[in-house]
Amino acid sequence: MIDSTDLPISNAYLDSISSVPNVIIYNRSKWLNQVLIQTSDPAALVKINSFTFVKSYSAIAARVMPSNKVSATSKNKLEEESYSNSIAQNSYRVSGNLGTADVNYGSSFQQIHIHEGEYLHNKGFRGNGITIAVLDGGFNSYKTNPAFDSLRSQNRILGEWDFVNRESSVNEDDSHGSYCLSVIASNIPGTIVGSATAARFWLFRTEDVYTEYPVEEQNWAAAAEMADSVGADMISTSLGYSYFDDPAFDHNYQQRNGNTAISTIAADYAAKKGMIVTVSAGNSGNSGNELKFVSCPADADSVLTVGATTMSGVIAGFSCWGPNAAGKVKPNIVSVGQGTICAAPDGSLVALNGTSLSNPNMAGLVACLWQAFPEFTNMEIIDAIQKSSHKFNNPDDRYGYGIPNFRIAYGILEKERVIRNYSTVLGSQHLKAFPTIFSTTLNVLVNPTSTGSASISMYDDNGRLIEKKSISVTSNQVQLFNLNKAPLLPSGVYFLRYIGGNENQTIKVVKQ
Repeated sequence: MIDSTDLPISNAYLDSISSVPNVIIYNRSKWLNQVLIQTSDPAALVKINSFTFVKSYSAIAARVMPSNKVSATSKNKLEEESYSNSIAQNSYRVSGNLGTADVNYGSSFQQIHIHEGEYLHNKGFRGNGITIAVLDGGFNSYKTNPAFDSLRSQNRILGEWDFVNRESSVNEDDSHGSYCLSVIASNIPGTIVGSATAARFWLFRTEDVYTEYPVEEQNWAAAAEMADSVGADMISTSLGYSYFDDPAFDHNYQQRNGNTAISTIAADYAAKKGMIVTVSAGNSGNSGNELKFVSCPADADSVLTVGATTMSGVIAGFSCWGPNAAGKVKPNIVSVGQGTICAAPDGSLVALNGTSLSNPNMAGLVACLWQAFPEFTNMEIIDAIQKSSHKFNNPDDRYGYGIPNFRIAYGILEKERVIRNYSTVLGSQHLKAFPTIFSTTLNVLVNPTSTGSASISMYDDNGRLIEKKSISVTSNQVQLFNLNKAPLLPSGVYFLRYIGGNENQTIKVVKQ
C-alpha cells in the first residue's frame, strides 16, 4: 500500500537547501522526511533553519576524521574476532529422497544443519529469485574472492553504492561485509557452501568503521530506502548502534525501545514496505551494564533480530540480551555465531565469532524459505520461523524463541497453503476431506460457524468408531487436521463426522 512516506521530498525544498553557501547534501530520507547535509558554517545553519519547511535540525556527526584514525568505540558493531585461522576441510554430503539437490557443504555443514537448512536445499530452494540488500561497512575484494565466483559469473550482484564516500564501489573498503556475504553466498562445494547460494544481492556500504556517529544510521536509512526502490525482498545487516564517539549521541537502554533511533525507525519502515529485515543482535552480552542489551536497529519491533550460539546450539556469551520488557521478545531467534565458517577476502576459510555472522546465516535460510512460499507476507514468513524454533512456547531474553528448524517452518507454511487453497473450495460446506480417495494421509478441513470445542470422528461402513479427535475451533477460520489412524486402515469406505456448536455433518471417504 502506497502512503505519504512513498512520496519524494520536494525538489523545491532540496534546491533551497543546496543553494545555501557552504552546504553539501549527502543523502535524503523520504521515510523520515530528513536530509543529511555537511557544513562547517554556522550562518548556513541559521539560513536553513529560517526556511518555513524546516521543522528542526540537529548535529549528527563531527567533522570527517582521517581515514587512518580508528576511534575507541568504532568496533562496537564489528566485534567478531578470529576463532581459528586453520579450518579442517571436512566434507559433508546431504542427499536422499527430499529433492533434487545433492550438496557437499564442506566445513559449513553444521551451521546449516543446526536449522535443518539442507531440507530446503534438497528441495531445490537456494534463494532463487530473492534479492537481498546487504548493508555493512565494506565488501573488500568481493570482485576477486573465489568464494563468489558463481555470484559474479551469474551476474547476481545487481548493484552497489557507498553511502559514506558517495561512490559506486564497495570493493576496496572494509572486509566485514565480505565475511558476512560469504556466509550467505559462498559456493565452493566440498569447502564452503552458503545458506542461499542462488540469491541476488545489492551491496551497500553505510558504515564508516573509523568513527562511530549517528550519521551512519542516517546512511542506513537511505540505503534501506534504496533497497526498497530497487525491489529488494530482504535486508541483511550486521551493524548495531548503542554508544558513540561523542557520548551526547548515545542510545541508552531506555532509548533502545523500538521507536527512537534513526536506524530502528527506518528498519520498521522497511518491514512495513514488505521487506524481511534481519539484524544482528549485538556482541556485548558479556558486559556487566546496560550495554549487554540488543543494539539498534535490533530493537525494532518488526525485524528478525538474530542472536548467536555455538555449533552445538549453546548460547554464545557475547550474544546480546533482549530487553527486560513484558511481551517483547528479543532476540527473535538465534543461529550459529561462534566459530561460524566464513570465506576471507582471499577465499581461505576462517571461523569467526559474532552475531554479525549468525545474522547472514539466518538471512540466507529465510530467503530459501520465502522462495518456497512467495505468496506469504514478510511477517507471515517470520511468524512461521519463530513457531518452528525450539523455545517458541517458552521464549527468554537470551535465545528469544530459540533455534529455528526450517523443516518444521516449511511444514507450517505448507499446511497454511493447503488451507488457503481449499478454503475457497469449501464454499458453504463446513467439512471437507482431501483427497476423498486416499492411500496414506487424510486431511480434513473445517470451517466452523461457532467458536469452541468440537470433534471429528471417523467410522467404518459398519458404524464402528475408528478414531475421534477433540479440537478447538474458531468461527469462520478454516483449520486443517489430520487423522492419525487413516494411513493404517484397510481399503474400504469410511465416514467422517463433524460435531461443533449447532453443526452436525457427515461425509464419505474411500481408502484405496
